[in-house]
Amino acid sequence: MVEKYALVTGGSSGIGAAICRSLLAAGYQVVSLSRRASESPSSRLHEVQVDLADALATREAAFEVARRFPITTVIHNAGAIREKPLEEVTLDDLQSLTNLHLAAALSLLQANLPTMKQRHFGRVVLVSTRAVLGLAKRTVYSATKAGMLGLARTWALELGAHGITVNVVAPGPIEATEMFHDVIPADSPKLPRIVDSIPVKRLGRPEDVARAVLFFAAPEAGFVTGQTLFVCGGTSVGSIVY
Repeated sequence: MVEKYALVTGGSSGIGAAICRSLLAAGYQVVSLSRRASESPSSRLHEVQVDLADALATREAAFEVARRFPITTVIHNAGAIREKPLEEVTLDDLQSLTNLHLAAALSLLQANLPTMKQRHFGRVVLVSTRAVLGLAKRTVYSATKAGMLGLARTWALELGAHGITVNVVAPGPIEATEMFHDVIPADSPKLPRIVDSIPVKRLGRPEDVARAVLFFAAPEAGFVTGQTLFVCGGTSVGSIVY
């Protein structure tokens, strides 16, 4: 049996850690690119510490990982919000999140594309956000995460003939993640109002997102590409109060 190798960004905590756990349970060798070490080490989890907002460092790390491991599954999950009203948004905010959300995706795929093409198999999953539909104080977050949808649809057209699929998972409000609780603390009086605005009447969990990612990453999902799946409790068909 040929071993399966997956690369996951932001795999040290939250959604990324849940994705890593799911891949490990499915028998993958997993390479995690993150700023911090994982809290749940495994003999099949290989960690590379890098700041993915640093475009040059990320590119170097991506090609080093590609040299060491035959990656055929790339899951770009790492993200940051930089919540600010429009008047306070800076060009540095835009550049940093462009590097993190878009440039990193490009470098990771370019580095590992030769292996995917050689094996005529690849799975690419970009983790975006429900905020691409609009959310106040998310100018650079929603804009750069929306760029992932364009990347996926374009790459799906270019790479489909090589057996490579490219899809997007767009989570809504997910509890037990730094990104959510940095904006909405667990004891915030806003929390009950947010939950009440979600059609399914609960926050999402990291495992909810990991299950969607694993669907797109599965070898059996070869007839699904260029798609975006909202894992958001129904907030993509209505509004959400933050």
